[in-house]
Amino acid sequence: MVTSLLMSTELNRRSFVTTGFVAASSLLAAVVKPSRVIDVATHFYDTGRPQGVPWPPPTMPALYKPSFPARYLEAVKPYRVDGVVAIEASPWLEDNLWLLTLGDREPLIRAVVGNIAPGHPDFRAALERFSKHPLFRGIRIGGPALEGLLADSKKQADIAFLAERGLSLDILVSGPPQFEQLAQLVARVPGLRVIVGHMPVDDSRGMQLLGKYPSVFAKVSGVVRKVNGEVPREPAFYKNGLDELWSVFGPERLVFASNWPTCDLIALYPVVFEVVAGYLTGRPGAEVEALFWRTAVSAYRLNL
Repeated sequence: MVTSLLMSTELNRRSFVTTGFVAASSLLAAVVKPSRVIDVATHFYDTGRPQGVPWPPPTMPALYKPSFPARYLEAVKPYRVDGVVAIEASPWLEDNLWLLTLGDREPLIRAVVGNIAPGHPDFRAALERFSKHPLFRGIRIGGPALEGLLADSKKQADIAFLAERGLSLDILVSGPPQFEQLAQLVARVPGLRVIVGHMPVDDSRGMQLLGKYPSVFAKVSGVVRKVNGEVPREPAFYKNGLDELWSVFGPERLVFASNWPTCDLIALYPVVFEVVAGYLTGRPGAEVEALFWRTAVSAYRLNL
C-alpha cells in the first residue's frame, strides 16, 4: 500500500511539474483569496542529523528527507502562507526543544505543539520546562492512546495539568470508539481545549458528538483523498463531508491545515488548498477569514 502511495505521489509531482504554473495560476484566480493563511498542521525535521529521526522511516522516501520551512514555502507555491503551527511527531523528549529552537530562527513558525506522552514520569517537569518558551502551545496524542488514558487516573491528571496551564491538546481520531472516548475525556477535564485532526471523517455521529463541546476545534486537514487511485480535484466531490463539518462546528471552530509534508502521499499542497478554498467560493468573506486564520488565533492563542 505504501508503495502505491509513493508511486501516486511521484505521478502527482510529475503531473504538476508538466502542467506548469500556468494551470496553477488559473486555479489561483478561481478560488477565494483570504487576507492571511495560517496552516495549523505542519511537520519539520532533519533526517540528515547524526541521530536521525524516529519518524518518518527511511522506507518512506517521499517523506524521508530534510523538511524545513524553506522547503515548505517552495511546496505551497503559487499560494502564500503567512504562518504555521508546527507539530512535533517525534516521541523523543528533547526533539521538542529542537523544534522550539527551529522556531526561534524561523519566523514562519507561529506556534509549536509538542510531543509529551501523558503518564510519562517526566510529563509535568517537561511540560513546565517547554511551556516557558513563548511558542509552546500544548501537546499532541494519537487516538489509540485514549482508551488507556481514560483507564489511568495519573494520565488523566496529566491532562488536567495541561488544561490548568491553558495549554491545548491536539489529537488524531479515526473511528467511532475514539470519538466517544474523546468526548468522555473532554467531559472529565473542564476547560480542556482540544483541536481534532484530520477532519472530516466518515463518521457523522462522531462529529456530532464532539460538536456539542464548545472547547473542541476541528482541523480541516483530511479532505483530499484517493478514489480508484486518482485524487478528485473538484471541490464539489467533497461537498457533503465539508457541509456536515461546517454545520457541526461552524467557521468559528474550524481551522485550515495541510498536514505537510504527509499530505504529499495523497496530493501536493496546492491541490489541498484549492479544494478547501474552492469549497468556500461564494461564502461571506468573514467566514473565509475565520477558516484560514482567525479561528487559528483563538484555537492556538497566537500572537500575530
